[in-house]
Amino acid sequence: MSIELKEQRKFEFVQVYVKVFFAFLLSLFFRKEKGTKTVLVGGNLGEKYEDNASIFHKHLTIHHADEVIAYWMYDPATDYARDKPIPNAVALGSFRNYLLFFQADYTFHGHSLLYDIVPGADKFLFLNRKTVITHISHGIEGFKKILIQKEDIPLLKRTDFFNCASRFEYELKLNEWKIPEHKLIITGFPRFDRYPANTPAPEVKNILMMMTWREWLFDMDEEAFKASAYFRNMVGVLTDSRIRQVMKTHGLQIQVALHPFMKKFEHYFKDFKKFGNGVQFLDFNEASIEQAISANDMLLTDITSVSWDFLYLNKPIVFFMFDQEDFVSQRGTYLDLDTDLYGYKAKTIDDVYSLLKKIAEEGIHTNDWYAEAPTYIDFFDQNNCKRLANRVMGLQ
Repeated sequence: MSIELKEQRKFEFVQVYVKVFFAFLLSLFFRKEKGTKTVLVGGNLGEKYEDNASIFHKHLTIHHADEVIAYWMYDPATDYARDKPIPNAVALGSFRNYLLFFQADYTFHGHSLLYDIVPGADKFLFLNRKTVITHISHGIEGFKKILIQKEDIPLLKRTDFFNCASRFEYELKLNEWKIPEHKLIITGFPRFDRYPANTPAPEVKNILMMMTWREWLFDMDEEAFKASAYFRNMVGVLTDSRIRQVMKTHGLQIQVALHPFMKKFEHYFKDFKKFGNGVQFLDFNEASIEQAISANDMLLTDITSVSWDFLYLNKPIVFFMFDQEDFVSQRGTYLDLDTDLYGYKAKTIDDVYSLLKKIAEEGIHTNDWYAEAPTYIDFFDQNNCKRLANRVMGLQ
C-alpha cells in the first residue's frame, strides 16, 4: 500500500531539483565555522515540536551550544516555530534546508528523513555520503509492523544508526526489520527524559483518549469514514450514557487527541457540543501531547505509542481493541494483542464502560503491569539524551 503523509503540490519536484542542484554546488565551496558541528533535527513531519526529536533538540541547544549548532526543521505551513520561538528553526523545503543538509555533520529524525529533515531525500541521497544519519524513532516499536514505502528503501539503507529504547526493541529491529547489528544502538528514548518514572497520580480524574493511525482510512470519503469502526467506536465511547454517568458520578474528565497522522480527519469531530460536559477535544495545532500525558491520570487507547509513556509513569491503561482482527490482518503487530498488553483490555464499548466503572469505584490509580516495564524500557534515569549525544557524536 502506498500512502502520502503530505500532499504534494503540482510541479513541486521541479522546484526541489533546482534547489538541490544549487545547494549542492554551493556546499562544495562554502566553508563552515571551525570547532562546531552542524546538526539537523526533525520529527512529526515538521508539524509539531514534540516527541523524541524535539526533546533531543532542546538538549543539544541547552547543553551543547558551544559544540554544535542544532537546527530544527519545521513545516512552513505551520506557525509554531515562529510563535514559540524555536532556536535555529529552518523551513522544510527551503533553499537553506537543502544547503544545511549537504553541510550537516549529523541528522536525527523521528519518523522519516524524507518528511522530517529534507523533502525529496530519496531522489538525491547519493549526493550526501558524509552526514551521519540517525533514526531516533518516535515511540517504542512493538505494536504496528513496519510499513516500508518504495521511497523508504534507500533511506533505511543509508541510515547509520537506529536508536532503541531497550534490548527488546534492539532484538525486534534486528530480527524483524533486518537492520544490521552494527547500526543498532541502545541509549533509551529522549521523550522519557521529560518526566520521572513511576509517578502515578494519587487518583484517576483525567483521562487521555488517543487512538493510533490506520493507513487504510486515508482515502475514504466522509460517508465511509463516519461509517468506519474507528469513528463509530470513538464517538460511541464519548456518547455512551453509562460512561457519561460514571464520568458524572466520579468527576471524570476526558481529553481526546487524534494521532498526528490522523489530522486530516480532525474536522469530523469538530462538533464538540454533542459530546457534552467533561469531554475536551484537543486541537491538533494547539495541543501538546507532552502536556496531555503529564496532565492526565490514565490512558484510553488502542495501541498508540503514547501507551509506553503511561507504562513508564505507572499510570493505568485501557487498551480498546475494537478492530483487533481487522488491524492484525491489514497491518500486523509484533506483540500478541491477546497476551502481551500491559493494561486492561476492552473489545467493546460495554467493556470500556465496565473497566472505567471498576477503575473509578475501586480507586485504581497505578498500572498493574508496571513490573513488566523493564521488559520494554532499559533506562529510567532521565539520561537518554545524554547517552544518545555521546554514542553518536561523542559529546559528554
